[in-house]
This record gives sequence, C-alpha cells and structure tokens, in this order.
Amino acid sequence: MMMIRRIFAGSCLILATASHAAPSNDLVYTLKASIAKIRSVNAHGGKSTGTGVVVAENKVATNCHVLADSVGMDIGAMGENYQPVGVQADWKHDICILNFQFLPLKAAPLGDSEHLQYEQEIFSIGFPGGPPKPLTTFGSIKALYPMDDSVVIRTSASFQMGASGSPLFNAQGEVIGLSTFKSPGHNAFFYNVPVQWVKEAMQLPVVELISNAQSAFWEVDLAQKPYWMQVVLPAQNNQWGEVESIVKRWIVSAPYDTEAQFYDALSKDHLGHREEAKKIYQRILKQTPLHSGSLINLAAIAKSEGQVAELGRYQDQLAKLNIDLSEIDTLSINNGQ
Repeated sequence: MMMIRRIFAGSCLILATASHAAPSNDLVYTLKASIAKIRSVNAHGGKSTGTGVVVAENKVATNCHVLADSVGMDIGAMGENYQPVGVQADWKHDICILNFQFLPLKAAPLGDSEHLQYEQEIFSIGFPGGPPKPLTTFGSIKALYPMDDSVVIRTSASFQMGASGSPLFNAQGEVIGLSTFKSPGHNAFFYNVPVQWVKEAMQLPVVELISNAQSAFWEVDLAQKPYWMQVVLPAQNNQWGEVESIVKRWIVSAPYDTEAQFYDALSKDHLGHREEAKKIYQRILKQTPLHSGSLINLAAIAKSEGQVAELGRYQDQLAKLNIDLSEIDTLSINNGQ
C-alpha cells in the first residue's frame, strides 16, 4: 500500500511550500527608515547586534534578550550614534522599549494582533547575521498560540542571530509583532511576540537600562513552558506517546485551542487511530478553514485511501493558498500502513 509522508504545522516533516506576494518596493523603502541596528558590547568585550523598530517618538522596541548581557549599546542613525537613556522592560514577554533623546527616526505604524488569520501574508525587516543594511524576508502565519490576552505568532519567515527584535509587518506595512525566538532542532519554527504586548510595554515606567533582568517565558525550564513549546521536539522525534501525554494536559487547559486539537489529531494519526484523527482535522477546518496542516494531512490520507474526489477537493483548497504538493509522490514514510 502506498506510504505517504504526513505534514504538520509543528513538526520537522515539511512538504508544502508557498509563494508570497511581495510588498511594494516603496512600502519596504519607507519602512526601512524605521528600522535600527542595535549594537551592544558585553563585559568581556564581545560584540553583538540586534534589531529594533521605532514605535513612537524617541522609542525603539526590541527584545529584552538583546540587552541582557550588555554593558553598553547604541544605534546608528543619519550618520550619528545614539545611546538609550532608559528602558521600559517587560522581561516576561521579552519586550523592551529603548528610550532616546532627539532620535531622528520616524515611527512605523502599529497594527493589532487581535484579528490575525492563518496563512495571512507577512514580511519582516531586520539585520539577520548583522549585514550593513536591513534585509526583508517574506512568509505567512502558520499558527497562533493564545497567551496572556493575545497570541504568539508562528510564521514561515525564518530569522537568525541579529534579527531578534525585527518587526513583523502585515501586508499594509503595520507592525503586528517582533521576531523573538525559534524552536530547537534542525527544522526550527520561528515565533514572534504580538504588537499588543509592545503597546502595553510602552505604558510601563522608564527604568535604568539593565535593571532586574529576568527570564522570558520561552527561556524557562521545559516543564514551565507553554504546551505548544513542550510538544515540538517530541513531535519532531516521532515520540508520539510523549506527544499524546502533553496534548492530554494541553486540552484540559485549553479545550478549544486550534493547535492543541491539531496535535491531538496528529498523535492519534501516528498511533493508528486514523478515523478519530480525520474527524478532528475536519473539525479544525470548520473553525479554521485555512489551517494548512489539517488540509495537507487530510489530502495525504485521501491519497493513501484512494479517495480521488476528496483528494481533489483538498488539493483545490491548498492551491488557493499557493501551497505546492508536487513533492508528495517522491516522499514517503512508513506510517504503519
């Protein structure tokens, strides 16, 4: 019987690729004027870079972990160097607002993180690898994780060291988040904290630059991390019993969470309970029609079962998302079929 590779948002098995409409050159050019490279030095003389975005007059948002080991930092603008005079720090959410005086940079427009959608196109501008000029990366939203009255955003747009604090933009050029951390493992997932938390951090008191540094929610011990972080490595390593155990606790705490349901279906799928998995995938699509992981897995199941009409329907839906399934015939994995 034909063996089909399964795809899931939240695993290392990647089959689908998507093309994205690039924002206009004029829009990107305008937004780059609000992006700042943050240069810092630690106590041992080591140098590092990060990215920040101007969010209001004399205020630059970045990740707190960019500042954590710094004993000195500045940003360059209009041929001059500017040192921050204070910070508004939300260490838990890894958002720090650097305060400056007379900073000659225009603020980027702020959007919201309350109306984001799966597969929504996004782009980011930052300094991955520390290049002299900011670079633009493109992608789409792959998962939304409810947390603290907002959502952490996982996208297909990758980033690397130097890009921490890069603004994540929607198609209209509004900031909807900050690129912050990635999962461990060979096939990393890329997470962005929401602009809602940035707005809240802008209301905090201004304090000394490195005052009361704390660990962010994603830096704590594994058992204290959100379930959507705990589940990634077991899924990547095909430890489906462990995934099932985590999902049981996850669903108790958040029974309607889309990604909790998805991992529930995924573990059932891989543990031989295909019919239960299919029902969950289908239920997910009723509440989140653009959930590409569920669409792809249902397409894979339909193909393996010879359900031509169902396969065609799912392929049509995936085609509308610009997701390419051409590799499905060349990739296989033993799913116990």
